[in-house]
Amino acid sequence: MTREQILEAVRRHLSDELEIDPTTITEATRFREDLDADSLDLYTLVQELEDSYGVTMSDEQAAQILTVGQAVEFVLANDPSTTASGH
Repeated sequence: MTREQILEAVRRHLSDELEIDPTTITEATRFREDLDADSLDLYTLVQELEDSYGVTMSDEQAAQILTVGQAVEFVLANDPSTTASGH
């Protein structure tokens, strides 16, 4: 899984969940401030990341992720398939 693939998946999820244009979402986009995402939206995103990439994110870790880029970084750092292949 590449950074671009993960970013695209996060964009797609957020655009579906929040009914916004995915092209407006960048790595610098902040969930709460820029997207007006609430805690349920963020919980749903965490579930999607866990289900899609096999990562596990604690509530404390989720609370530290404030931007789309941070979510992508978390998946890259914790995805068994990317860490096993050395990416």
